[in-house]
Amino acid sequence: MKKKTIYHDIQFAKANDQKLLAILLDPDKIVLAELTILIDKINQSPATHVFIGGSLVENDILDDLILRIKQDCILPVVLFPGHSSQISNHADGILFLSLLSGRNPDYLIEHQVKAAPILKRTQLEILSTAYILIESGGETAVERVSKTKPISRDNIDLVLATAQAGEMLGSKLIYLEAGSGAQKAVPLKMIEQIVQNTDVPLIVGGGIVDFQGIQNAYQSGADLVVIGTAFEKDADFFNVQINS
Repeated sequence: MKKKTIYHDIQFAKANDQKLLAILLDPDKIVLAELTILIDKINQSPATHVFIGGSLVENDILDDLILRIKQDCILPVVLFPGHSSQISNHADGILFLSLLSGRNPDYLIEHQVKAAPILKRTQLEILSTAYILIESGGETAVERVSKTKPISRDNIDLVLATAQAGEMLGSKLIYLEAGSGAQKAVPLKMIEQIVQNTDVPLIVGGGIVDFQGIQNAYQSGADLVVIGTAFEKDADFFNVQINS
């Protein structure tokens, strides 16, 4: 029987105004020989989750990476896949994403159909997620791979309607994504509007480059913030930011 603890914990945190933080690791950017140091940095950080995935994932270390992390880190490991091939039963859960901001059927439903029979044979906790890409000042890897355009950062009404549609379709989570290496983070006013007009937990990621950016997203209502590129560039990101 599949465990269903990740979403329960996220719901509990939301109900009790406890903010969550995920560190996103891209397997294509990981050097396994240096992983022990990286895991130590994660353990010393305020992270509550580890997300693993990328837009491409061209190497073949996903299983090894997850097993190594779980040896020395007690945080839940959640897959953040860019493709149906990026599935590992060694993780604890998976964000089952539907890219609602785009109109490419492959990322709305096709990859999900391919993944469903595989996921049925795993013990992964399935977290259905309305994935909404927000314009961030330049083309991101998600845009290139999904062949979709983000929603304008000025069109808060459309983003809100998209998030509400995702909620009504049964998504357990809403994910506002500026994209890996984004020049601009998701607008704070947009976060506020989503939180005020939906009831499911909200994840926000992309373009957050410092600790103040994390705090701003929290204060605007984000339940879980994702840090990827900033941590990739500096594994001491949290020590530097918190102590400065």
